[in-house]
Amino acid sequence: MPRDQSEAIVLRSFNVGDQDKIVVLFSREKGLLRAIAKGARKFGNRFGSSLEPMSLVRIFYHEKERQELLTLSSCDLLDSSFEALRDYRTSCTLSYFAELIEEFFPSRAREDILFRLLLSMLEAVKEGGDLDLLSRYFEAWFLQINGLLPDFKRCKKCRRRLQAGGWLAPRMDGVYCANCAPQQKDWTTSEVISFLDWVKKNPPPRKGIAPFAPEQLEAIGRTLQSLIIFHLEKEPKSLHFLK
Repeated sequence: MPRDQSEAIVLRSFNVGDQDKIVVLFSREKGLLRAIAKGARKFGNRFGSSLEPMSLVRIFYHEKERQELLTLSSCDLLDSSFEALRDYRTSCTLSYFAELIEEFFPSRAREDILFRLLLSMLEAVKEGGDLDLLSRYFEAWFLQINGLLPDFKRCKKCRRRLQAGGWLAPRMDGVYCANCAPQQKDWTTSEVISFLDWVKKNPPPRKGIAPFAPEQLEAIGRTLQSLIIFHLEKEPKSLHFLK
């Protein structure tokens, strides 16, 4: 049986049976993958610490026709996030990123842009980037990549420019001014526009002074998370822990 390989990020793993693990991976070439690592819970197993969450690895695997679950034969650890994950809030933040990817994307759908985004987020987290700012950054790009980010600059109905923010449409596909809003439930501030413009021009921010105040990031987060929860049809479990 031929053996394939791919560069991937471990999103999570869980125990199965007495000695094995199921590993959820986000591959550069193959997208979202699920694989069984046989014997991964044995003492001195061949996988070592390579299956820890948010590890960058090169996987070697076998694939059977008409079976979704791959079989990992070996795994080379390229970069570890173990030290970063020792901090509880960092661990919850990275679990949030992983959960969004696993929930939104179908298996085997290649997403090279998202893979590079997650990789750059991991580097920024390890270098001491502000977690709130990085979370908003990831949410913004995640919605953009999925085609779920509405136009915040103009009213969905009358097309007038929104100077002071507006009300999210019930279907989360646009923003209304006060005169056109069919219901005034989810308010979005004008700071969202400034933030999205900044995100498009800058890489994931690393250690340094955040360009947005905590209260601004909180308001921006409410808007972006409302969009995510609406399209996911539930609140991510990891987001609940972050709150």
